[in-house]
Parts: sequence; structure tokens; C-alpha cells
Amino acid sequence: MFRQFRKLAIVSSIVLFAGCYFAPYFANRAEGGGTDAAEGEQRDFPYNVNDSFLLTQDVLRGEGVLFEVQDNDKLVTLWKDADTGAGILGSIVGVHPQYRYEIEVVPNGDRNSRIIVNVRTEDIPDQELDKYKASTRLNLFGKIDQLAAKFPPSGGTPKEGGVNYALLPNEDLKALARRATGNEDTWRQIAQDNGLKSPTDAANLPSVWIRNSLLSEPKKEAPERETPTDN
Repeated sequence: MFRQFRKLAIVSSIVLFAGCYFAPYFANRAEGGGTDAAEGEQRDFPYNVNDSFLLTQDVLRGEGVLFEVQDNDKLVTLWKDADTGAGILGSIVGVHPQYRYEIEVVPNGDRNSRIIVNVRTEDIPDQELDKYKASTRLNLFGKIDQLAAKFPPSGGTPKEGGVNYALLPNEDLKALARRATGNEDTWRQIAQDNGLKSPTDAANLPSVWIRNSLLSEPKKEAPERETPTDN
């Protein structure tokens, strides 16, 4: 009788312990953490697709993030373990909290591009997805801006049919248009040709292309009049 009671107590303790341990696991599953989940974000940049894609790769390398480059300006980072581990029993039942980034760069106008980043997670609760976003975890977009400021991309401006102008300190497109074409209003056409939207968008570009048809003609000097002389 005593032995049966002892066995029952041991079994009950095991069941109670397992229930206490696995309760958070099942709660995590109920919240969506046990299934594959993704959270997306995007940002537009005044660079062509190739430049934006190279900047993205440079930032990831600088952060020590390993990745695989795919076709069509896409890349996928390798899976990385999440901050919170699964624990011994969680590992036994296949819980493995991890995440990775799926990044694609697409054109957004003639010389603009859009960087789209999805964070893919496994066994991470939905309410924790935000802290694994690339903008939160790596400050990806901010560091692309910082890198471009130090090493400006090519900008993808044409090489023929116009002239590439370097902006002077504190000069925006309106001031450049006035200096190069003699007409401040031409900044809109210059912005369109360079894939820009506002007069200040060219701040990080190494040069701005201006088509020949907009360039002001050099002023011709008036011919000197002959001074009459007395015969």
C-alpha cells in the first residue's frame, strides 16, 4: 500500500514538473511562436539598385552578418539563434528560436531604389518580432545612410548629353540650377533627371547631372567700339 502511494506520488510529481515546464512552451505555440513568422519593412534611397544592393552588403559585412547573394538583387542571411534559448526540454520537443533576414532591392524610379527587408523567425512569440527587425537590431537603414555619406555611391547619372556638377558647400538643387543654368526653376527637371524629389535630396550625391539643353549659354562680350580719332 505504501509502495503504491509512493509510486503515485512520484508519477504525480513528474507530471506536475512537466506541466510547469511545458506550459510556457504551449503558450508560446498558442501565440504564434511555434510557427514560421515574418515581419516586413522598407525604405527608399536616392541610389540606383546596384548601389543600394552593394551598400546593404557592406553594412551586413560590417556587422558580422553572414549572407548568401541570390539572383535579382536579393540576399538571405544565415539563421541566427534568438536571444532566448529553448532550454533542455524545449530542445527535446524541437523548439529552436531563431531568425534571419530576407532582403530585396527593387527600382523605384530612374535612379531611386527601395530596400525591402523581411525578418523571418521560428519559435519566437509574435509580440517579440519587432525587436528582431533589421532597423531595430542592426539599424540597417541608418547605417546605409552613414556609409553612403562617407563613401557616396555612383548615383548612376548619365555620362553623355550633359555635364556632371559637384554641389558646393550648403548648395541645394535650386542654387545649383541658378548657378549652372541661370534659372532656378530648372531644378525640377534636374531633379527628375537624377531621380530626386526635392531640392535637398542631392546632399549625399557626388555629382548631379544636368542635360545640355538646360545649360545656360555663355554670355558674349559686346564688341569694343572704336574710339574716333581726329584726322
